[in-house]
Amino acid sequence: MRNFVNHRAETLKPSGIRKFFDIVSEMKDAISLGVGEPDFVTPWHIRNAAIRSVQRGYTQYTGNRGLPKLREAISRYLEERFAVQYPPENIIVTVGASEGIDLVMRAVCEPGDEILVPDPGYVSYVPAVQLSGAKPVPVRCVQEDGFIFTPEKLEAAITPRTKALILPYPNNPTGGIMTRAQLEAIVPVIEKHDLLVISDEIYAELTYGGRHVSIASLPGMKERTVLINGFSKAFAMTGWRIGFVCAPPALDEALFKIHQYVIMCAPTASQYAALEGLTDGFTDGFAVVESMREEYDKRRRFMVDFFNGCGLSCFEPRGAFYVYPSVESTGQSGEVFANELLRAEKVAVVPGDAFGEAGKDHVRCSYATSLANLREAAARIERFVKAVRKEG
Repeated sequence: MRNFVNHRAETLKPSGIRKFFDIVSEMKDAISLGVGEPDFVTPWHIRNAAIRSVQRGYTQYTGNRGLPKLREAISRYLEERFAVQYPPENIIVTVGASEGIDLVMRAVCEPGDEILVPDPGYVSYVPAVQLSGAKPVPVRCVQEDGFIFTPEKLEAAITPRTKALILPYPNNPTGGIMTRAQLEAIVPVIEKHDLLVISDEIYAELTYGGRHVSIASLPGMKERTVLINGFSKAFAMTGWRIGFVCAPPALDEALFKIHQYVIMCAPTASQYAALEGLTDGFTDGFAVVESMREEYDKRRRFMVDFFNGCGLSCFEPRGAFYVYPSVESTGQSGEVFANELLRAEKVAVVPGDAFGEAGKDHVRCSYATSLANLREAAARIERFVKAVRKEG
């Protein structure tokens, strides 16, 4: 029997994160710092809105773009929180930000196109580009620069085939952010080479020490930016699978056609839940989001202090809910460190090379779990590090 599997799918590497999740799920007394998921339960008023929608019989498809009231609320939210103006008719409610990433790649990429992706960067970017038939081009982002794109790094990576860059800040796995000044510095490069910006802003609400700046808010950039965001991280709604994409009109039309054929619409109950989250947020200044961010900030500071204190150099993240320490001082790669730590101390972290070759000496740890869990995990990691150094 011949192989019916598409070559692009066949050659994809398995997720470097999922195998650790699978092992931990069957390991007694294990602590996982691998899951990029809030440990908070979705606030009750949001859950209740979904329950009410079902009780009222709102179980049919919505319009393909999503509920009009939800799109109006998203438009208002982006303007009030991030000074970005997208009309409701140019917003598509998606099945999480993940669908948004896939939609954009399908709508934009042609065979032979090159798409710049940060290294390290979220695990789905490279496969999404490959599945679209284009070529992902890693741009190495280093700790000395705050793990960001610099004008020099972009210029060095751009060729006549470069069509777009993925700009995911706050960043997973590093927690790096790009300030307004840093974004302004790369705009001339983007304009010079006529590039599209695919701005993944799913962690926009989770920044520490200042408000997130969207590149779409800068002069002239909205016209060449696709903004992807969602409710998973800020509203603790990962399982609801609800996100949104905002794009310039011509590209929006292409995204919408693909979304119509492939998805139809995002889950109806999830849309009503998201609408409640925004509606309540406008009333109370997004107090629920703010309280979760304050708790993450405490955990962030604890983890950075811990890793630096035990000799594992750790960049101070200014966004998202990850730390990205270097394990080079132990003499182990991130892959070996993660596997041996799990075996010896039942603590799951993710090898840094799951996010790109630049991460081979790092591991990613999520602090989206309780301080009690983090303290216990820290004690186990410290014990493991001391044992490794003693053996070395």
